[in-house]
Amino acid sequence: MRLTHLHLRISALALIALAASSCQTAQKPVALLPPKSAPPLNASTAAHSSVSNSQSVAATSLNPSGPAAQTTSAHQLAPSAVADTQPTPAADPVATLISSAEKQYQTGLANYQAGKVDLAKQNFDSALNSLLSSNFDVRSDDRLETEFNHIVEGINQLNLGGSGGDQEAQQQSEPAPIDETNGITPSADPNVKAKAQAEIKHTHSDLPLMMTDQVAGYISYFSNHGRGVFVRALARSGRYRDMMLPILKQEGVPQDLIYLAQAESGFHPLAVSRAGARGIWQFMSSRARGYGLHHSMWVDDRQDPEKSTRAAARHLKDLYNQFGDWYLAMAAYNSGPGTVQAAVKRTGYADFWELYRRNVLPKETRNYVPIILAVTIMAKNPSQYGLDDVVMDKPADYDSVTIDYPVDLRLAAECVGSTQQEIQDLNPSLLRLSTPRDGKFDLHLPPGTTETYQAAIASIPTDMRLWWRYHTVRPGDTLASLARTYRVTTKAIIETNNLDSKELSADAKLIIPIAPGRHPVSDGATYAHRITRYKVRSGDTVESVADNFGVSARMLRRWNGLHGDSLRGRRVLALHLPVSPRVHEAEVASAHKSGFHTRTVETASNQTHTVALEKTAQSTPDRGSPEDSVVHHKVRTGETLYSIASAYNTTVEALKRTNRNIAVLRPGMILTIQIPR
Repeated sequence: MRLTHLHLRISALALIALAASSCQTAQKPVALLPPKSAPPLNASTAAHSSVSNSQSVAATSLNPSGPAAQTTSAHQLAPSAVADTQPTPAADPVATLISSAEKQYQTGLANYQAGKVDLAKQNFDSALNSLLSSNFDVRSDDRLETEFNHIVEGINQLNLGGSGGDQEAQQQSEPAPIDETNGITPSADPNVKAKAQAEIKHTHSDLPLMMTDQVAGYISYFSNHGRGVFVRALARSGRYRDMMLPILKQEGVPQDLIYLAQAESGFHPLAVSRAGARGIWQFMSSRARGYGLHHSMWVDDRQDPEKSTRAAARHLKDLYNQFGDWYLAMAAYNSGPGTVQAAVKRTGYADFWELYRRNVLPKETRNYVPIILAVTIMAKNPSQYGLDDVVMDKPADYDSVTIDYPVDLRLAAECVGSTQQEIQDLNPSLLRLSTPRDGKFDLHLPPGTTETYQAAIASIPTDMRLWWRYHTVRPGDTLASLARTYRVTTKAIIETNNLDSKELSADAKLIIPIAPGRHPVSDGATYAHRITRYKVRSGDTVESVADNFGVSARMLRRWNGLHGDSLRGRRVLALHLPVSPRVHEAEVASAHKSGFHTRTVETASNQTHTVALEKTAQSTPDRGSPEDSVVHHKVRTGETLYSIASAYNTTVEALKRTNRNIAVLRPGMILTIQIPR
């Protein structure tokens, strides 16, 4: 009995322990397992389940923590729900990458059109960086290559880099002087103030002139530290004065408002402020549109001296009509009428100096009017301020020809015997090396050249005026040399010009029929098709990277949609390595397909290179004997023809002969070398 009771007690305790264990286990989260026998599925549902699960697994391999992974878990928890679940397509990482890059690019376009150039550059850099920094080779997928080319081409068409067809943006902007001068508040010199106060009494001006400590402070500044800025601007005013004064008078505003332009931009049409205002009169893009100044990828009317002067005069007149005071009108020109109106409403004073004293205007606006008054007083009293010896620029005289076709400015210059730079200076509103593709444009040419231009341009087909050239024969020119320079054939030159002889007469005019897209490259190099990605390092510039890879800075900018020398914001660059004139990428890429094996070669500079070596030598004219082996060698920094020839036990003469008498080596070039056996 005791044994029986003991057995019962032990069994009871075991049951109690098991129950307690079950309760504790039930409180913990556990993975629920599917039942051993799932509900029966019909044939169509079973097939659906198989496809859905396989797609979920594929998606999970791309993103283990993503929605696909959650879908798989759901199927495990509730197999009966499989029949109601639609197939989930696998994510396409390439499509996702393209979508992200395109979004950044479109944001950049929006910022650029809004005048936010710096933000636009950041967006464009992000778009290109996302493509180039990915794990994909841009050329490995047609979609990626198309998107990359689309973004680069789009950037090149803006005022950030070159446009299509080699018409690169050449206009170089410069900082607007107003950014520097209105950022300081110089102290007044009592002697300067007293002298200027006396001068005002004898100064004729259609602007009200007033002497204050602030005005005297800027007179002192422009007489000392700021003298260089003032003198350069005063000299440049001679280029536009004769054009501007009549316009100001016609529009019914004081002619001495011309000194507002001197203070703003120093009379530089390409001046750009930190805020994005542009041109001689420093218009923001939104305000410019309101006064008829148009901006496209080809033209920015804010940089047109005549059009912007008329727009500025009308804007200033509107501001005067609003405020009834020229000082307030000038302040509103700087900070916007809303800012000045709010200050007037806040204080109850429609007086600039009272608003100045109460400090209710931005600092730049408070300094703006004193700067203009100081400039006006000094410019109208040159003798008192030692300005009599300033040599004024000559007026910008020009002929104007209205055209309804696009023309390259280099061709226009060649037609009239001028220079590209002179044509650009006469047409500062053009953002690139060509006139607009559509509509009419008033092309400015050197005085007295209208008939010469019309006669010369008539010999060029209308649809070729962006490409063809008009060359003046110089001593030493031959048909062969011109063909090489312009990358055309001698036959094309002969046929286009109806030449009876290959002899060229000095100063003769030749039409050069360059095929579209075939403008001569400055360095004459041939580049591999495959993209090489370079990770930008601290201190890198366009020039330094171009030099390291043996490519031209011009081409590096074109490949990456860059403008200038800075690489700020760019993490990765795309470039094409140069190859020697007779070795093309296809020849190198097909090395293994053609029966090449590799071998490591140590050069005279103790550098090792892996090169492609033919297993079976081929007999090729001018390439050595059939017993020779052919090696493709990639040139490294510091190597010379002699060091490479020595490393391969050949001669410099043989090296040159095999590579079309190449004379200059650049890092990254691929040379063909015949190695004697």
